[in-house]
Amino acid sequence: MVLKISYLMQTSTLHKLKARAARLLENRMLQSGRVLEVRHWEPATMVEIDLHLPYADVQNWQEIPYIKFKVDEFTYRDYTPSGWDAETKTCTIYVDAAHKGPGSHWATSLKKDDAVNYLKVGTTRQSPEGTSAIIALGDESSMGHMLALQQMVLPRARFSGAVLIGNPEHRKQFEEYFWSPLQPIERSDVYGHHSMIQWVIQQHYDIAHTVFYLAGNNIMVNEVRKLLKQLGYPSSQIKTQGFWG
Repeated sequence: MVLKISYLMQTSTLHKLKARAARLLENRMLQSGRVLEVRHWEPATMVEIDLHLPYADVQNWQEIPYIKFKVDEFTYRDYTPSGWDAETKTCTIYVDAAHKGPGSHWATSLKKDDAVNYLKVGTTRQSPEGTSAIIALGDESSMGHMLALQQMVLPRARFSGAVLIGNPEHRKQFEEYFWSPLQPIERSDVYGHHSMIQWVIQQHYDIAHTVFYLAGNNIMVNEVRKLLKQLGYPSSQIKTQGFWG
């Protein structure tokens, strides 16, 4: 019994030391920013967050970026800034808070003037191809990603697509709030892949000159990719970026 207690104490001490060392390393690597404003869509399962990130450098992005935010102890989530003002060092992210998780909890609890911490600014390795039709297909979790892609496409007439939005009020708000050729469409199945592929079929896109950019929940992204390939689109014309599973 004495040996067992001694072993447990040693194990507990070792865990504490490891956690302390990890925390010190994390603190050295983290950058900080501040919340400028938080807007909760109605209903409040979509959170729009304006941020001031004085140390972030994404002004010359050639690919869609992401920011790895700390949302809990040793827990991080990637969010794509929908746009970036290089002069003021400000950006906006959109967080789909309809599903439970540390990212949703973090986003819904943020208030104006709160501090935020992030580990790095990275790249998704996605950039618009030089084709005549750039088609973005996504859901609520990828709203920032698709709006960032829209900013990068010139001329803008090349860009269009659809975003799955389950809540009818959110679909209405998306149309009223954004100037975007992205069409909000209703999700008639759990993950949205059936709804999305039906919409794509109705568009009659030209196979030779269309590149698809899929982003959103992993199941939707993977299933739509399979269906697009069945319709004859080659893998080289289907770019994917999966988020939560």
